[in-house]
Amino acid sequence: MIVTKYKIFTLLLITGLLVSSTFAQSIKKAKLDSLFDILSAKDKAMGSIAISRNGKVIYSRAIGYSNMAGNVIKFSDLHTKYRIGSITKMFTATMIFQLIDEGKIKLTTTIDKYFPLLPNAKQITVGNLLNHRSGLHNFTDDPDYLTWNTKAKTQAQILALIAKNKVDFEPDAEAQYSNTNFVLLGYIIEKATQLPYSKNLANRVALKAKLKDTYVGGRIDNSKNESYSYAYLGGWQPEAETDMSIPGGAGNIISTPTDLCHFIEALFNGHLVSERSLLQMKTIKDDYGMGMFRFPFEEKIAFGHSGGIDGFG
Repeated sequence: MIVTKYKIFTLLLITGLLVSSTFAQSIKKAKLDSLFDILSAKDKAMGSIAISRNGKVIYSRAIGYSNMAGNVIKFSDLHTKYRIGSITKMFTATMIFQLIDEGKIKLTTTIDKYFPLLPNAKQITVGNLLNHRSGLHNFTDDPDYLTWNTKAKTQAQILALIAKNKVDFEPDAEAQYSNTNFVLLGYIIEKATQLPYSKNLANRVALKAKLKDTYVGGRIDNSKNESYSYAYLGGWQPEAETDMSIPGGAGNIISTPTDLCHFIEALFNGHLVSERSLLQMKTIKDDYGMGMFRFPFEEKIAFGHSGGIDGFG
């Protein structure tokens, strides 16, 4: 758990940490509160945190503001929702594996079935997309990305942006993180189900895991307790908003730390995908699993995903 030295609006999303029983039984709430009191008082961070064990939240806290504009300044609370960035990829991977469990797609399915005009489409598989081994260039790395990322794009426009780039390597030759992979996986979910990504998220994950504050985001709406993002530049300044049509299945979800705890517990307790699918998600090859990473946590191993978008982290 790191508070950035640049004072970026920081959301502390503890979703996959394996908390020892000793810590869980003797968690010192007063000390944690003292830490967050200091961070808040010294203007070092704004955001929320939740720690859970065995399905029960054992500590939660919110500091700072969800809105700092003029006369509508609003404190964050435990139900304040944030853009979670690439943690979305775990949700997308979960839904892909649900479709695999249902026999609707396979890891070996090549993407020419869905996107025949993309480079190497006949060689790239769904599995390659999941573990970042497709070789497709990360379109969010394009030099002009920040000149258009706040404007809505259609699926056809995003596919055209992806298609114009040369591949970075041949399929399965190596691994390289690319948002392109999970944007395409989000589209595949829609094509395989004939339903929007948002409906799939609601029915396949939020309903099953009992997530009350998790959904596909749009333009930030503070009246719905969705937080704006701020960067510290001699004072808190608002960040630009990426239009959520662009990150799609790679980063378009809004949630809370508490909901993210419930999500990862449901995933690892077998409530969302089969045991075989979860094992495939957790299998690491060249530092990448299928929709998740492995993190060292003292003597234990944690699984999860980091996320960052528009100053949220």
